[in-house]
Amino acid sequence: MSGETTSAPSNFIRQIIEKDLQAGKHATIHTRFPPEPNGYLHIGHAKSIVLNFGIAEDFPGSCNLRFDDTNPAKEEEEFVEAIKEDVVWLGYAWSELRFASDYFEQLYEFAVELIESGKAFVCDLTPEQVRDYRGTLTEPGRESPYRDRPVAENLDLFRRMRAGEFVDGTRTLRARIDMAAPNINMRDPTLYRIRHGLIHHQTGAEWCIYPMYDYTHPISDALEGITHSLCTLEFEDHRPLYDWVLDNITIGCHPRQIEFARLNLEYTVMSKRKLTQLVQEKRVYGWDDPRMPTIAGLRRRGYTPESIRRFCEAIGVTKAEGTVEMGVLENSLRGHLDAAAPRRMAVLDPLKVVITNFPADATETLQAGNHPKDESLGTRELLLTREIYIDRADFREQANKKYKRLVLDGEVRLRNAYVIRCNEVIKDGAGNIIELRCAYDADTLGRNPEGRKVRGVIHWVSATLGKKAEVRLYDRLFKSPEPGRTHDFHQDINPDSLRVLQDCVVEPSLAEGRVDERFQFEREGYFCLDSIDSRPGLPVFNRIVSLRDSWGKKADE
Repeated sequence: MSGETTSAPSNFIRQIIEKDLQAGKHATIHTRFPPEPNGYLHIGHAKSIVLNFGIAEDFPGSCNLRFDDTNPAKEEEEFVEAIKEDVVWLGYAWSELRFASDYFEQLYEFAVELIESGKAFVCDLTPEQVRDYRGTLTEPGRESPYRDRPVAENLDLFRRMRAGEFVDGTRTLRARIDMAAPNINMRDPTLYRIRHGLIHHQTGAEWCIYPMYDYTHPISDALEGITHSLCTLEFEDHRPLYDWVLDNITIGCHPRQIEFARLNLEYTVMSKRKLTQLVQEKRVYGWDDPRMPTIAGLRRRGYTPESIRRFCEAIGVTKAEGTVEMGVLENSLRGHLDAAAPRRMAVLDPLKVVITNFPADATETLQAGNHPKDESLGTRELLLTREIYIDRADFREQANKKYKRLVLDGEVRLRNAYVIRCNEVIKDGAGNIIELRCAYDADTLGRNPEGRKVRGVIHWVSATLGKKAEVRLYDRLFKSPEPGRTHDFHQDINPDSLRVLQDCVVEPSLAEGRVDERFQFEREGYFCLDSIDSRPGLPVFNRIVSLRDSWGKKADE
């Protein structure tokens, strides 16, 4: 019987698993998340993490984290550690930590078994010749002239391949299946290739032959007792080979491979090759740049694991390919932060205001709630002084009635404080406004003035007690919803994806915040301290997301 809770999201994979359990095919469910450590994980991998670990939690069962590390030319220990950190941050714990390289000896012995049964042979064709012999989608391939080598010769050559006698590219081990198969993946695919001079992050220089992914993956699944091997749709055409490998070796488990649609997200690229290019070409500041769709980048930007899990559940699991609007991800984040993020005030473009009738050396302590909808988050103190900062965009010398902020000879309320009136504008020699002279109404704390209409409410920070901060306004890395669809994706990089503001002023308490805290800067958006560049006394804040979707408005213009 399934142990799935009634609140778990339903999809075709879960329905398959439920039927398998009801039919008695499995006592418990065992899944795995099998990334290759050749880069950092991105939001697309999060979908697979949530699916595999979520199924293991809900049915219940177990889920392994396994690194498919069969290509040491591109893999690094840095990526291994980053992937482990991402999985833990998303809120999951693996049942076992495995590496495909743990099975190199067993994989080799299974290859020997295939040779002995006449199902594999050593081929001397060059990579170019192999491609030429493979055929096309409409024409069958041609058999290798080495396909009918005697078993004993194949065994000898394969052992010598392992011993390092042959140079790269001179020999491969290939499966002996069907060169006329409609599925090109079944046309005598390569199982092993020679790769000298590589230092593997787990096995060092022990091996000079490395198994191919399509051979390694099904055996790794079977050795771990995986019941359901969940893959994205590009592996659907590889499933016959997955099954062929397991059907032709002596192994006690045959997992069921099920494919689902991968995540395609607007305004991003999900190709590791392209993400690697962005990093290597210094188009971004690294894999954890807050503009990157990597989990590390999203974490540094301030995304919460809860919002990413909610997003993955919201988009669902289907067989149909499609592209998800960026707004779905951002709204998942906004929904979580709106409920959880304490409110604070920060002035990003400061304009000094002198409250002329406020005592010069006085400081008034005001109380403000941390959240308008959640009293359990408590209150905080705000410090009002004679000199404060407001945002430059919150003042105009003249404005029509639709402008709900401060104007000359007009009134506005300071958030959680008093109503002020602007009486005078001070400008420099170039005509730039550098200061406002205002007066406050001492009878308006917590109540409206009688007989006067106040235009609106603006945020503020004490000029003398507020803390200087750098604020980084991040936007989408690409200006096109489908980067590079018809041209080089570099052409779609958004030149305005980062704007750095260095003269911002924030509430004093924000300077001592923690990097795992998120705040709503009132009227500005959601922000967090940068986990790398922020320092005590020198805070750097990242904008996680704006208060509302400004890109939808751009699209309508």
